[in-house]
Amino acid sequence: MKASRIAAATVAAGSAVLALSVPAFAHVTVQPEGTAAKGGYAVVDVKVPNERDDASTTKVEISLPADHPIASVMPQPVPGWKATVTKSKLDKPMTMHGEKIDEAVSKVTWTADGKGIEPGFFQKFPLSLGALPENTDQLVFKALQTYSDKEVVRWIEVPQEGQDEPENPAPVLKLAAADEDEHGSASAANATDKAGKTENTAAADSGDDSDTTARVLGVAGIVIGIAGVAYGVFAGRRRTTA
Repeated sequence: MKASRIAAATVAAGSAVLALSVPAFAHVTVQPEGTAAKGGYAVVDVKVPNERDDASTTKVEISLPADHPIASVMPQPVPGWKATVTKSKLDKPMTMHGEKIDEAVSKVTWTADGKGIEPGFFQKFPLSLGALPENTDQLVFKALQTYSDKEVVRWIEVPQEGQDEPENPAPVLKLAAADEDEHGSASAANATDKAGKTENTAAADSGDDSDTTARVLGVAGIVIGIAGVAYGVFAGRRRTTA
């Protein structure tokens, strides 16, 4: 009896842990491919898992942060899905590459052409973003996930530091610090490499010029030598005739 009770308690505890852990893996997320640094460009994947057993995900909507607008947003084509980009007017125009921009992408919607994301599967939707803002450590992308049975799950609750994760957390993209020293070192290395290549090219050209000069002088010496021998033979014949 005692062993049975222990076994039952263990199973119950395991089920409770599993129930608590599943939502953490089932929500929509935004993950960078590499590093998403402040002020730079990045490719991020909107990862959408299907957490239903009897319906497919047929539509995904991602809203970009209005408080930190991003001028360039481009979705990568995904087979079986149609991407629609929605732009909105900015309250405050922004400058990018010396040009003023008064609108930015506010939402990207993917609609399935076929079955969508079936139960037990997930799908990644790549986005190219830039330039990323420099005055924040993270970007919040609120998402809506629509299933084939018309159910809509709203991933819009912003996680708060020091608090438990909400039931439907919004995807959050963490931004890395911009490393200017690294870029400077890279530029210096490139400049040094170019300088080295220039010096090597100059040295090679100099060597080629010297080699050409030596060949010309050598040929000239041979010609002069042949002329001298011919003159000597000619002069000898004249003396013999005289």
